[in-house]
Formats: sequence, C-alpha cells, structure tokens
Amino acid sequence: MSQQISLREAERRAFRSAHNDGLWDILLGSVFLMFAFAPLLSPYLGDFWSSALFLPVWGLVYLVVWLLRRFVVIPRVGVARFGQARTKRLKKLSYVMLAVNVLALILGIVVAANLGGVPGQMIAVVLGLFFLVGFSLSAYFLDLYRLYFYGLLVAFSPLVGEWLYANGKASHHGFPLVFGITAGIMILVGLVLFIRLLHDNPVPSGSEEEDLVQEA
Repeated sequence: MSQQISLREAERRAFRSAHNDGLWDILLGSVFLMFAFAPLLSPYLGDFWSSALFLPVWGLVYLVVWLLRRFVVIPRVGVARFGQARTKRLKKLSYVMLAVNVLALILGIVVAANLGGVPGQMIAVVLGLFFLVGFSLSAYFLDLYRLYFYGLLVAFSPLVGEWLYANGKASHHGFPLVFGITAGIMILVGLVLFIRLLHDNPVPSGSEEEDLVQEA
C-alpha cells in the first residue's frame, strides 16, 4: 500500500515537473489580456470584433509556446510519458470542463438576451464563480496548485472591477485595470518559471539527450 502511495506521489511530481516550464502560464495570461483590452476596443470595433481580434493573437502565442517547448524545453528536460491513471484523470478533466463551459455559454446567452435587466454586480458574481470553479477543477485534476491562486485572482477580478466602476474609480467596469493586473501576474510567473528552467537545465550533450525520457 505504501509503495502504491509513493508511486502516485512520484507520478504527481513528474507531471508537475513536466508542466513547470511557465509556457502555459504565459499562454493563459495572454488569453485573459482580452478582458483588459477588448472593452477599450469595443467602442470602435463593436463587442464581437473587439473579442474576435484576439483569436489570431492567441494562435500566434500558442505557436510560439509550441515552438519553445519543442526546440527549447524538450531538449533540456525531455519528454514525459504518463500512465493510464493520469490519462484517465485528464479525460475526466476534459469532460468536466466541457460541461462547465457549456453551462457558462448558456448562462452567457441568457444574460446577453436580458443584459439591461441584469445588475452588473450579479454578472460579476456569476462570472467570478465560473472562473473559480474552472480553475479549481483544473488545479485538482492536474495537481498544479498555482492554478488555485490563479482561480482566486480571476474570480475576484470582475468583482473588484465592478466595485471600482460603481465608485467611479475605473471605467469599463474596471476590466482593463483588474484583468490587466491579473494577466500580467500570470505572464510574469510564467516568465520566471521559464527563465529558471533555462538556468537550471542547460542544453545536454548528445549522449545525455538520449536519456531524457521520463517514465511515470
């Protein structure tokens, strides 16, 4: 029994290590930058195009992340291959997150159809709740505990933004300010993790490179 527990803990550590390069943090931060810039662009482009404008930006960031992982991270730390238990855990996360996103989409459509009758505070509470649930589930299934911290940041961002807007301290429901700070923190954490990885893992020699495959 103790051996099984130790194997699970070793697998968790291997998975966290394989996803501790900071690149996904940077990608996640770039996604939430939309909430900071889209309200500023909305008067000129409209609500739809101010958001759709970020799709090619996300695609570019994803491409850069993929290239960095492929040609910078993998030569240094290798490729992690995980067992059946981790694969099932990731599948469960996919199903749960799909359900959460579908529910969020339905509620978003309902709110958009009756936007004038829904208080801004209520929208902020519901939006923050969905963010918190989504990040908490991801943190639990992925064993990446900093996602709990990100979840709290993102969940409180619309609430704090709405408070700043209601008290005349920020425009656009405070989204440019609060989500700009939140996205900036994620990107900064990602950059610190990525730089630390480069510092701690120099490019291996040819003989060492063949051994860089982690079995978990």
